[in-house]
Amino acid sequence: MSASTAGRTPVARIAIALAASTSAITLTACGAVDSLGGGDSSASPTKGDDITVGLLLPDKDTARFEDFDYPVIKKKVASLTHGKGKVAYANAGANPATQSGQFQQMVDQKVDIILVDALDAKAIAPDVQKAKDAGIPVIAYDRLAQGPIDAYISHDNELVGEVQGRAIVKALGSKAATDKIVMMNGDPADPNTAKFKEGALSELRDKVQIAKAYDTEKWSPAVAKANMKKAIAAVGLNNIAAVYSANDGMAGAVVDALKDAGATTIPPVTGQDANLDAVQRIVSGQQYMTVYKPFLDEAAHAAEMAVYKLQGRDIQFDALTQNTVDSPTEKKIPAMLVPVVALTRNNIKDTVIADGVYSVKDICTAKYQEACAAVGLK
Repeated sequence: MSASTAGRTPVARIAIALAASTSAITLTACGAVDSLGGGDSSASPTKGDDITVGLLLPDKDTARFEDFDYPVIKKKVASLTHGKGKVAYANAGANPATQSGQFQQMVDQKVDIILVDALDAKAIAPDVQKAKDAGIPVIAYDRLAQGPIDAYISHDNELVGEVQGRAIVKALGSKAATDKIVMMNGDPADPNTAKFKEGALSELRDKVQIAKAYDTEKWSPAVAKANMKKAIAAVGLNNIAAVYSANDGMAGAVVDALKDAGATTIPPVTGQDANLDAVQRIVSGQQYMTVYKPFLDEAAHAAEMAVYKLQGRDIQFDALTQNTVDSPTEKKIPAMLVPVVALTRNNIKDTVIADGVYSVKDICTAKYQEACAAVGLK
């Protein structure tokens, strides 16, 4: 990515403006649905601008969902519908039962289309079927839900794991074959977890020694920290050369556990999502890298897919969904896979700053000013 905004795509320019205004947007409380109504149950591709897009996001531990995904989708829907389109939003707070109830509420309220980031891809399938029966299209967002979904937008999730695995091997260098690492995988109910793990293992297998590996229910940082404490006790603090952490929330918990155990130097720790605190840890040397998934583009394209689907704009919809994916229940689902980038201390300017996700001021608070200066962030 270029550090310059010259020649930037319309989506990227929109993303910059959205990032600047995010702090002014009031977010919905966990479990609450706002702006419901304004639609009917028909899936007819002849709707105009007066539409309601249902948005179901999974948790608040992953900062991007409330700070970026929801505001971007909300504003993009409005811009595509001359200010008439609305977003009905609910966050499940990491509770699959809550998400199922929110899904049913949106079906009952007859939203026009649903974007769902499923906490449990298999468990959500009956809800997707209910929407289908009610004539409401469903687009799987970020995670591939089961059931009769109409489209899917995410990233190449196996590539995410590959990028993380390669980073560890690179960080360990010539000692990789004899070094011991800990794997902190994501929630087994999340279909992306298996892809992340598969990609990571394709890079780590036969190149490092995996001393301990854990799955992390609901991607909980608290669970990750508890498991990291177990790993330290079993392997020994000084024997852990690196930690594969599948996302940034868990990476922060891993770093805390290492510090609590007395680590004065933190071994390479991976992450994913480019959370602000993770970027700050990278600047200060507390985290080695994160996978930056341009979620502003993902969110904007998801909004486009939803609006185009409802308005019968097949050419535009097909242009966005040039890939196909298979789920355990459906084959050849139209899909868009957004590229990913390994974010390290060396390319912060060219990624999250260039894309307007964060400013230097956001990252370089008083606590991190010295570290920022050392990597050229001023």
